[in-house]
Amino acid sequence: MIPTLDNRAARRLFLHCHALAEAPTGPSRGTDLLALIERLGFVQVDSINTVERAHHMILFARRATYRPHHLPPLLERDRTLFEQWTHDAAIIPTAFYPHWHLRFARNAAAMRARWQTDRRAGFEEKFDSVLAQIAAHGPVCSADVGAGEARTSGGWWDWHPSKTALEFLWRTGDLAICHRENFRKFFDLSTRVIPQARHSAPPDPAQSIDWLCAGALDRLGFATPGELAAFWDIVTPAEARAWAQDQLARAGVMEIEVQSADGRYRRHLARPDVLEQARQAPTPPNRLRVLSPFDPALRDRARTERLFGYHYRIEVFTPAAKRRYGYYVFPLLDGERLVGRIDMKADRTTSTLNVSALWPEAGIKWNGARQRRLTAELRRVQRFAGLDALAFQPDWLRCPRS
Repeated sequence: MIPTLDNRAARRLFLHCHALAEAPTGPSRGTDLLALIERLGFVQVDSINTVERAHHMILFARRATYRPHHLPPLLERDRTLFEQWTHDAAIIPTAFYPHWHLRFARNAAAMRARWQTDRRAGFEEKFDSVLAQIAAHGPVCSADVGAGEARTSGGWWDWHPSKTALEFLWRTGDLAICHRENFRKFFDLSTRVIPQARHSAPPDPAQSIDWLCAGALDRLGFATPGELAAFWDIVTPAEARAWAQDQLARAGVMEIEVQSADGRYRRHLARPDVLEQARQAPTPPNRLRVLSPFDPALRDRARTERLFGYHYRIEVFTPAAKRRYGYYVFPLLDGERLVGRIDMKADRTTSTLNVSALWPEAGIKWNGARQRRLTAELRRVQRFAGLDALAFQPDWLRCPRS
């Protein structure tokens, strides 16, 4: 008989794997911060800054003492973290860098084909000049390359050829981000950014596929082959399925039925000790937390809905007339339940965290105890964002969604 994991146990294990089942206490810099990011696997980077940038909010949700200035030393001084792509731009432990050679090789083939049709022509001819400029003169940003090339405002991806070359060389491993200034990326030769020990001969692709699939499973607790492939977005679904079959034959993984929020069961892969892992997973604290829309526990929206019964989409690209919630709303985690979403912004002119709306989930009572937990968390967010005050706008508490 295939073992089963009920929904409550599954949620607790999942949150524990994402460092959200324990109290957000403890040290939040140096090797302790690096260990947290290694535990998560990566932290997504995003430019939207309504309160703080996504990567900072992801880390703050897990360590209440974390502050944005704790991260740059690991990226720019110690080089124990680097910036590259998973499913999106991300901060990744440099110890994982050797396995990104597989991604670089795959990116090079795919991007050459795709970018020849959806980017301006001529970027491939700029590779040598961009590399020579950086080798001779040091790090550059996109504004430093392509002198004389026409800049247009034709859209996000309508880059001048040298900027396209810069991004291509980063995505394929010749360049690396060495630092940021006002969130603008500066690139240098990867051999000058990534420690030499990580530039040894890359692992065999089969070794990387094994490492990537195993690492994804250990960070998710249980997963389908498709979810394993999507975690780092390097392994293909077919490779993940083949890995799963091999591991099932070796008894390195087993199949388990995991209960969804609607009561139905779905088959997943898990480690043989998954039931013991679930039993040992801590009970999440009686504390409400604001999560980033890009939190790794939420990045798979279908899984979030299946596991927590929480339908969540970022409505950045949704026409305004069709938006149900705000442009960019933050999920609220209370213990082991996702209980609502909040629309709030940092007003830097008045140094105030302004709450414009909160929508509880259907069936959630917004009682006095929950309101006190919310206020305590918003005070923490206010201090984290360097603001002096918290303000609730009129009619901020909305009807629960139906």
